[in-house]
Amino acid sequence: MSMAAIEVPKIVLPNSSGEQRMPVIGMGSAPDFTCKKDTKDAIIEAIKQGYRHFDTAAAYGSEQALGEALNQAINLGLVSRQQLFVTSKLWVADNHPHLVLSALRKSLRTLQLEYLDLYLIHWPLSSKPGKVSFPIDVEDLLPFDVKGVWEAMEECQRLGLTRAIGVSNFSVKKLQNLLSVATIPPVVNQVEMNLAWQQKKLGEFCEANGIVVTAFSPLRKGASRGKNEVMENDMLKVIAESHGKSIAQVSLRWLYEQGVSFVPKSYDKERMNQNLHIFDWALTKEDHHKIDQIYQSRLISGPTKPQLSDLWDDEI
Repeated sequence: MSMAAIEVPKIVLPNSSGEQRMPVIGMGSAPDFTCKKDTKDAIIEAIKQGYRHFDTAAAYGSEQALGEALNQAINLGLVSRQQLFVTSKLWVADNHPHLVLSALRKSLRTLQLEYLDLYLIHWPLSSKPGKVSFPIDVEDLLPFDVKGVWEAMEECQRLGLTRAIGVSNFSVKKLQNLLSVATIPPVVNQVEMNLAWQQKKLGEFCEANGIVVTAFSPLRKGASRGKNEVMENDMLKVIAESHGKSIAQVSLRWLYEQGVSFVPKSYDKERMNQNLHIFDWALTKEDHHKIDQIYQSRLISGPTKPQLSDLWDDEI
């Protein structure tokens, strides 16, 4: 039995080419996403279910698999390029003014696309060009020329190689710094955001400045240390049962009610479908009050070894 495609609501991106609209839910592709047949099958399945927003990055090693799958879906007539919303990201080794354009062109070749819908600076860090390692050794870091890099990002948009530009993992302080030098403001800040890391201050700043937040790790997956404070939360289990939903659905519905977009990652057919079933019901005031009590802690501390003390500017 094939599942009917769900119509996903969209968010208007200010400052993009032609008032672009981004589907609120996308399919994430964190680093363990490789060029396997099941990966491509999962992307084709996602398109059949109604997913149109796909999130990748040069550093994930997933651009090729995603490009092949999207190409196949277009050739099969499942979707047109105009219906898709594809995001990729500039890695820190290319986070230098003279390398931005060539890095984007390389991503486009790998994805077999003529343009991206959104291109993001992956981290507010720069490392030695040509050296790709993860985690990044702190001694390989170089000063980040935010003004020069952003001018190169703006040029990418003007050339039509990406329809919108934004950032990822930027604190309020780093966004303020960027906004002070930007001609085209960033349309998106993609950050860790979930019920156990709600990012209230950052969310308010972004909303006030017309920046859409995209949540990665929306179900707090992505690190193996200890209990998952969202998916194994007893109180959330009670809320989920009261609505006849799963904890994942409650988590994504909460993000939707915050007005943000989110990119959960699942290749499981049923879970992909469940993640789309969050638009025809709502959390109660009491649910929100309980969710506000969840202990807050950051899951993803940063991409460097050792961790940087000032990466997040001590913001909650």
